[in-house]
Amino acid sequence: MISSNIKELIKGSSVIRAMFEEGKKLSQQFGSENVYDFSLGNPWVEPPVEIKESILEILEHELPNKIHGYMNNSGFEDAREIIAKRLSIDSGVTFGSEHIVMTVGASGALNVLLKTLLDPGDEVVVFAPFFGEYKNYVSNFGGNLIIIPPDMSSFMLNIAELEHKISFSTKALIINSPNNPSGAVYSAEIIKELTELLEKKQKEYGHSIYLISDEPYRKIVFEGGDPPYITNFYNNSFIAYSYSKALSLPGERIGYLAVSPTIDDIEDVLSGLNVANRILGFVNAPSLFQLAVARCDTTAVDVSVYQKNRDMLFKSLTDFGFSCVKPQGAFYMFPRSLEENDAAFCAKAKEFRLLLVPGSAFACPGFFRLAFCVDPDMAERSLEAFEKLAQTYK
Repeated sequence: MISSNIKELIKGSSVIRAMFEEGKKLSQQFGSENVYDFSLGNPWVEPPVEIKESILEILEHELPNKIHGYMNNSGFEDAREIIAKRLSIDSGVTFGSEHIVMTVGASGALNVLLKTLLDPGDEVVVFAPFFGEYKNYVSNFGGNLIIIPPDMSSFMLNIAELEHKISFSTKALIINSPNNPSGAVYSAEIIKELTELLEKKQKEYGHSIYLISDEPYRKIVFEGGDPPYITNFYNNSFIAYSYSKALSLPGERIGYLAVSPTIDDIEDVLSGLNVANRILGFVNAPSLFQLAVARCDTTAVDVSVYQKNRDMLFKSLTDFGFSCVKPQGAFYMFPRSLEENDAAFCAKAKEFRLLLVPGSAFACPGFFRLAFCVDPDMAERSLEAFEKLAQTYK
């Protein structure tokens, strides 16, 4: 018999994945051209050609035992050195290869990190709306998730509410910018306000409070946006990065964890990450793609396709009567649902073969998430369905 914990997790299984599976069924029933699936953040833009070229070059010129063999749990040193140099240039903070741990995507990075940091009962603070899997990642290691309600006017960090909820038991905070699901990009001013509060609380409580920035969408920003690096503001910080979105490689599960060079107890932290990587069963990140992404460290997908989708959908939905904060990054839109019950609204949308994710999945009821990383033709065809859906509420 399976564990009671897993039984509960099955009951609360990912709404996003459920909608994705529903989309496949509807496509078989009505034809894929008649289903408008905005459920999953699965990049439509193809990976840059440099990825394929780098893989072929690696297979041709590197020794097979290197490509396919074990390495240090942190990953290939030459790959980490390249990434550290690029991160140093981009952030202005000097990272060495020892500060980089190659991971199985950003999700792997977060789990390795939380395994390293958390004792049972430690609190991890998140800001709604947030990626729902954070709750499971924290509970994996006996932690308690503390949710800060959203500032629904802008989806910026609600610092005033944080000051009421942070406590002696707070071990870490997770922020995500550009944000999934709102597309908000946190400004340097709001990061400065956050870190000043954390510095004050560290002194008050007499222990480290860690700030974790989950950044799979860092390179997907619009209108010249440039998310600030938290390592410039706060010593006890980590960056969890993934190439899933920036290089359209979600299935390859490759990313890294960057450790601030000024973090408290850095030797213990780095040793802990290596042990956690091993005992969680990852052992190391996929070897071929460690080498491939390092060779493409200045490469990214063309985000103009996502921006065109955003602009078209935002204008049309607001014309139809939807209310929405315009996303500045990532590839999600987070409009208000047209009825208070967001799950009922998304069920209604399915009648028009629109697959959307209720905001409740992100601890923000009354909204819905629309992933616009889709075929532009499909996005354009969906507009009639959105208009008809909106008309049913008038």
